[in-house]
Amino acid sequence: MDFVKAALDLRRNDRRPWPPRLLALALQGGGSFGAFTWGALDRLLEEDSIAFDAFSGASAGAVNAVLLASGLASGGREGARKTLDEFWTGVSQSALFLPKAVTLPMGLLARTLSPYQFNPFDLNPLRQALEKSVDFELLRKTASPRLLIAATRVSDANLRIFRNAELTVEHVLASACLPLIHHTIEIDNEAYWDGGYVANPPLTPLVAESDASDVLIVQITPTRSQAVPRSRPEIERRIDQINFSSTLDREIEAIRLLAPLCAAGDASGKWARLRLDRISAENEIELLAEASPANLEWSFVSSLRDAGRAAAEGWILQTDHPIPHPAEFLGDPAS
Repeated sequence: MDFVKAALDLRRNDRRPWPPRLLALALQGGGSFGAFTWGALDRLLEEDSIAFDAFSGASAGAVNAVLLASGLASGGREGARKTLDEFWTGVSQSALFLPKAVTLPMGLLARTLSPYQFNPFDLNPLRQALEKSVDFELLRKTASPRLLIAATRVSDANLRIFRNAELTVEHVLASACLPLIHHTIEIDNEAYWDGGYVANPPLTPLVAESDASDVLIVQITPTRSQAVPRSRPEIERRIDQINFSSTLDREIEAIRLLAPLCAAGDASGKWARLRLDRISAENEIELLAEASPANLEWSFVSSLRDAGRAAAEGWILQTDHPIPHPAEFLGDPAS
């Protein structure tokens, strides 16, 4: 049997409504660029016809995922919008993602000392902000939307996915733990670092576990750079961008290969009808690769939010949305 042909034939007969009635979200990490995701989520929450099935995230994407899920569980769509707004407004005021030492010129202390030296007491305002904004007990009791939070297990460099039933603030901090900035997070005697090192965001597990055949990736880490980096900070920033972007490309390629094979034996039809879409911050914001993900000034954060809203608006209002063959998912990432 020609699995690819069978899947394609099913797609040609697909006439699902638009925007999708059930959606899974893959939320990428990238520090303050996560405000773009905030804006996109804010617009999606205004669309009453869209129900949310599952969210995956790493780093700032994990933060946005738990904020969204907690807000939905406690206050519905408006509760989620309020939770996201209050958190990101507070982020801009208190520079949560990086200790003040890292905001010094060129991040001098962060490049010469370990976080155990320049932050010996492990002061992390993100912990307090998450505990204030997210009802983790409610998330552990709530089966939907499903959460898949990525962290990197230090001992073997493997992906670890944390799900609703086990989530605490520690799991989200593990997903957002940059080891040159934050103390390593230990959970059940295992050490964890930022999930973006191995899955940014976890896409294959999301597709496999979600009931949705529509998956929207919110990509915030830039893939393109117009200038060749020359200074040490520029080089370090570009290395991080390359590392955190490549994991997503690998997962998309894996799904290209898996989709036609899974479609043949999938009674639900999800894999045969699978559609991956992506909205990307760098397509909306000029020279994003040259910007700092540690920039939490309100003018920058609010511009990211507005760009995210505009990108989600364009995605919702698109009129040409064929169901792609697996080999055509998302088109050219660099377009």
